[in-house]
Amino acid sequence: MSNVKVLPLLESENVAPCCPPLTERPLTAEEAERAALMFKALGDPVRLRLFSAVASHEGGEACVCDISDVGVSQPTVSHHLKKLREAGLLSSERRGTWVYYRVEPAVLAAMGQLLTRAAAA
Repeated sequence: MSNVKVLPLLESENVAPCCPPLTERPLTAEEAERAALMFKALGDPVRLRLFSAVASHEGGEACVCDISDVGVSQPTVSHHLKKLREAGLLSSERRGTWVYYRVEPAVLAAMGQLLTRAAAA
């Protein structure tokens, strides 16, 4: 079990987006901080590739052994996966000697909602 603090993006089963759509209104300082942490985690090309590899992997989860071929060493892959977990973008579970990662559907929904146009009133 991990002791990693998960950002508000993933605090509950029925996750509401961290922030309103960017076109709805200006973000508050707190909302901008939460969104910036998420975007910062995805701002590295290796992390974005790892996130994409997990998100698109068959069954919705991927063993680290299946996604580690991103052109960097294994310790660097582990570092980047840790950053994605700390940002609340990935969850992980150890099974024997391997760690499996998954992107919760609520994370993708929250990210998508942040980047969509606000609904007309």
